[in-house]
Amino acid sequence: MPNSNAKLHSNHRGGREASRRELVSRSLQSAQHCLENQDFGTAYAHYLLVLNLAPELKATVKETFQFTLFKWAEELDSLARIQDLFNCYEQALELYPNDEVICNSMGEHLFRMGFRDEAAGYFHKAVKLNPNFADAKENFYRVANWLVERWHFIMLNDAKRNLTYLRAIESAVLSGSKSVLDIGTGTGILSMFAKKAGASFVYACELSKTMYELARDVVAANNMEREIKLLHLKSLDIEIPKHIPERVSLVVTETVDAGLFGEGIVESLIHAWEHLLLQPKPKNQDISAGDYGRVIPASATIFGMAVECKEIRRHHRVGMQEVAGVCLSNSVQFFSPTYAAAGSEETVEPYTTEKLSRIPGGYRALTEPCQVMTVDFNDLQELKSLADRKSWKLSLPVTEGGILDAIVVWFVLQLDDEHSLSTSPSEETCWEQAVYPVQGLLDYSVKTGDTVMMEVCCQDCYLKIQKISSLPSECGMDFSDRDDMLSLGNEAELCNALAGLQTNTKQDGSTPVCVLESTEIALLNDVAYHECFKAAMSKVLLSLNPSKDLHSMDVDGHGSGINLQEHQNKSSVGVDPDALYILDVSEGFSILPIIAGKLGPVRAYSSVEKEQHQAALQVIAEANHFPKETLEFWLSHLEEESVVLQRPKSDKLWSIIILDVIETSGLIQQEVMEKAAISRCLLHSGGKIFPQYVLVYGMLVESESLLLESAVQGTEPTLGFNIAPFINQFKVPVRVYLDLSTLPCVPLSKPAELLRLDLMNPLLNSPSREVKIQICKSGQVTAIPFWYHIHLDEDHSLNTSDESSHWKQAAVVLDEPIPVQVGDELVLDVQHHKSNISITVKR
Repeated sequence: MPNSNAKLHSNHRGGREASRRELVSRSLQSAQHCLENQDFGTAYAHYLLVLNLAPELKATVKETFQFTLFKWAEELDSLARIQDLFNCYEQALELYPNDEVICNSMGEHLFRMGFRDEAAGYFHKAVKLNPNFADAKENFYRVANWLVERWHFIMLNDAKRNLTYLRAIESAVLSGSKSVLDIGTGTGILSMFAKKAGASFVYACELSKTMYELARDVVAANNMEREIKLLHLKSLDIEIPKHIPERVSLVVTETVDAGLFGEGIVESLIHAWEHLLLQPKPKNQDISAGDYGRVIPASATIFGMAVECKEIRRHHRVGMQEVAGVCLSNSVQFFSPTYAAAGSEETVEPYTTEKLSRIPGGYRALTEPCQVMTVDFNDLQELKSLADRKSWKLSLPVTEGGILDAIVVWFVLQLDDEHSLSTSPSEETCWEQAVYPVQGLLDYSVKTGDTVMMEVCCQDCYLKIQKISSLPSECGMDFSDRDDMLSLGNEAELCNALAGLQTNTKQDGSTPVCVLESTEIALLNDVAYHECFKAAMSKVLLSLNPSKDLHSMDVDGHGSGINLQEHQNKSSVGVDPDALYILDVSEGFSILPIIAGKLGPVRAYSSVEKEQHQAALQVIAEANHFPKETLEFWLSHLEEESVVLQRPKSDKLWSIIILDVIETSGLIQQEVMEKAAISRCLLHSGGKIFPQYVLVYGMLVESESLLLESAVQGTEPTLGFNIAPFINQFKVPVRVYLDLSTLPCVPLSKPAELLRLDLMNPLLNSPSREVKIQICKSGQVTAIPFWYHIHLDEDHSLNTSDESSHWKQAAVVLDEPIPVQVGDELVLDVQHHKSNISITVKR
């Protein structure tokens, strides 16, 4: 009987195995059939069944399963079935937990939905699983810039700043402040200073999930995980005794930005004084420090001055009345977002930031520095009154004539009675300065004796400086006998001054207003860019329509352009059948379609998205007497806006397609080669893509600044604390938004061509190239800055490193400096993958 039972069990097992194989086989066939019919959801379900029944097939069906997963995820995304999408990825990762491709794809979905912390985790895991996975590396570098902002590296490398904070914290702890709360701890360095100084209880809070986890690793690596309690919370959400047992005697924080208040320090300290800190020390009473509360920093003084600066001007004011034959004068008023923020009720940052010591072209002070305001962080009533305080007038006497471009603001942070930090542009500091560009005036020139007027207020956690204007000295205001330069004086004097200002500010409310990003304004001011495109487009249009009168084509920039009357007459009876079609799909605001419209009978299509930008282009077109049909907005013709590159009409092809190839940051635009491949299929014979090809140039340099801005340099700047290995996980190999004209560096080689990207002839492209570079100066190679020569055709090109260019440059920063001598030769391995350029040195 036992043998009989065993035989029955064997037959039963054999039957189950046969059934399993049969089900697996049928499911695979069904999955394949579903894929052929593009039924990705059902195909995905079949593959899940197969992999659960037959794990041994994982390697065999892996690629097809990935394809099915990604297609089904795209479909779920388009249907907004977000939870189903994430469930699919979780199922996939249970089956393939160490698959870098699935991890990367999951991260991409999370990033698009705004879950940057979570996306970073998946990208990081993908890179760890496969360090050569280019897509995952590019994604991780992109998200790392969001999660761990670059100023963390610069500040941690600022030994002076770190030491000043350490000394102030030591002094407070030694005087009796034994319980400490670090608000916005970042890497945890201030908490560790407090513990090192002898604090009995240290608490630290951090809202960012990434920074909280980083701080946890840092504290553990420095053997303080049992002595510092980390809270993944906003300080406003901390409760006693739920999160900390009792009120603390010291709060330390550096939640300040270039404008002092922009990181929310006022709001967080009001809450801290009301709920987390011991009461402040009564004045004129000798009480132990441990019995009362205090804050580091103790106070701050804000300073400001008026400056002339060409670089600020070209990013915030359109300085041209005419661009490449297109008249802009009086048709539209252009402003940057800072001007819009001044009169807005929305919470918008009212300033930009610049490191004035490194701004291209430098700056010139037009006034002496003036104290704008002070704030005592240890005075609760003063903090609470800031938001309620009415705006006040500030006047700055002009000491040197020039062009009024901006009010620049910095501050001195008084940590305690003995220790302070200054963010002044004249100091060697890791800080940038807050810049309030001057916009909306009829005349920006000032002369010695004039007065710069402005209104100051604290609103929405920001210091706002608005209604900036100038008062000519002829108005008769006398400041010579006044000690107080912060106000205008008596009411009559104020009224007279304001009356004088009426003639100095734009008052025409009928002129349309268009708000552009500062990079878009810089582009509009880039004369060489527009003239180059004009000449290249003229050449193509003339070659495609040689029968047209040369005089009607403003080829050399000196003619009068198209015969508009003739063009309008044709338009009145319908669209010119000979019209050539031009598509501009460059990013942001672009007047290239209007420039094209003045070169001959064309139909120019703009891809601008914002209604305000479209309205501005229409006004400019009308001001230039354009026929209505000449300019159209391409997105309004598309059924699906994501598929921008299409034929203009069923029976037409494009004569010119303008692509945005280089980002303002100095990087190559994403998917530009894919867009070029589609564009080539949409051109009629003789049509062109602009640019036709791009040459990448670079050189070897020695730059300590780039090292300090890219990674924490060991334990010395962090005063012996082990932070570098943890935060340096988030370093990126490429620094962007650089300006080579002011970058502190020593060139060690001459510029060399590194790579060619051909948009018209892809056969000339190579994904990788080795370049030999001759060393012309001894030193240590720390970085490889790179830029581009953008060739619209063989005769017309743009250099993104030119002084007048609206583009910035980028640089690859090496992990380790390479010592070199004159005459040495280094070989660079240059690779291009999608939008990412990687440059490595072959030893």
